[in-house]
Amino acid sequence: MSFANEVADRYRTTRSESEQLHGRAKSLFPANGATHGARILEPFRPYIVRAQGFRKWDVDGNEYVDYCMGHGALILGHGNQAVVDAIKRQAERGLHYSENHQAEIEWAELITRMMPATERIEFCASGQEANLLACRVARTFTGRRRILRFEENFHGWAGEVAPANSAGVSMPDVTVLPMNDTDLLERELATRQYALVMTEGSGAHMGQIPWDPSFIRDLGEMASAYGTLWMVDEVVTGFRESRGGWQEGVGANPDLTSLGKCVAGGLPAGALAGRADVMEVFDPKRPPEKRIRHTGTWNANPLQCAAGVAACKQYLDGGPQARATELGAYFRDTGNVRLRKRGIGARLYGRTIVHLYLGPLESDSSDPVYPPTTSPDRIMESAQTITNNQLCLRLLERGIATMGGRMFILSSIHTMAALEHTVEALELCLDELMEQRTVLPA
Repeated sequence: MSFANEVADRYRTTRSESEQLHGRAKSLFPANGATHGARILEPFRPYIVRAQGFRKWDVDGNEYVDYCMGHGALILGHGNQAVVDAIKRQAERGLHYSENHQAEIEWAELITRMMPATERIEFCASGQEANLLACRVARTFTGRRRILRFEENFHGWAGEVAPANSAGVSMPDVTVLPMNDTDLLERELATRQYALVMTEGSGAHMGQIPWDPSFIRDLGEMASAYGTLWMVDEVVTGFRESRGGWQEGVGANPDLTSLGKCVAGGLPAGALAGRADVMEVFDPKRPPEKRIRHTGTWNANPLQCAAGVAACKQYLDGGPQARATELGAYFRDTGNVRLRKRGIGARLYGRTIVHLYLGPLESDSSDPVYPPTTSPDRIMESAQTITNNQLCLRLLERGIATMGGRMFILSSIHTMAALEHTVEALELCLDELMEQRTVLPA
């Protein structure tokens, strides 16, 4: 029996209830029993019954330090009391009014207060919806058709925001460029055929492939010069690293911003926000050919709004973001000191979402944002899928729940003790993989 199979069998012995549930799930959900691509794991991920703070528990009673945190939505942690209380109050008052209501105004006012570039807002059901809506807004406003995107940037799974070359997707009006190539970007924008250029806040895959700051500065200036709208996708980064999102940290002033995850405190919601003149395309007084009629059963649902108001009030002073950044720095820096001492070919980088790079080290910079390679292909090396699966499983076995062994998403309420435990667990797991030559020395 291989060591990988031995680990999987050992994992199963303490998760018999999860395995039984997984058997039922496979007969219902076609993606090997998973309801999200990131939840696919061999043999299976644990089935969770409860979460509080930065911990969660599975049906078999196993406890985990959670670094998935609602796929990034829970910077306030699981069960934030203000958010829970707001949801309870609203549930008693009504789940759906089919009418305008006060909470949608309060929520929008909080968002515009924190993000100056968001002068007007349209709420929807998810971040992906906001990104799809942005394409239509840009086309209506500019009179152009084409959309410009960047490799590896993730904006959703549907239509024109889906990853390039995805099965079943047709994107005849979309051009996808490599990241951080200023000359190539300008050549495309100079054709004056693009309605919108889309960028994922902090970089591709939740910051795994970061932006060059000079490229972002040039992008904003060039888009404006050539009449193209610029949208920053802050579905992940909005209110996570600062109260004004990633755009505040880099000094960006986009025409449009998409939001999700943290904006509603953990409930499903999205928003597209932007310049007042651009968002006038929703004005019902405009002629039909220049107007968007935005419908959606879940737009500004009272439950979403109540949770969003409760969460955004806590983001106002930047306290949760500062604490999560502090914790991220401690975890990243402590972990890298240990990895260097052990001679492991791996490094941690990022701020409130800390990424794990496995592979050749081109450099060993102290810059917290950048990986030790400039090659996007190495960062996203498909051969690492097996390694990350094994690492994810070993971490789960030691009570650490991650996003596929690739990233650790911090909240503001993780503790130093939990982070220290995580670093020790990560060391032990990587040591095992070093022995198997699955992870190589530095």
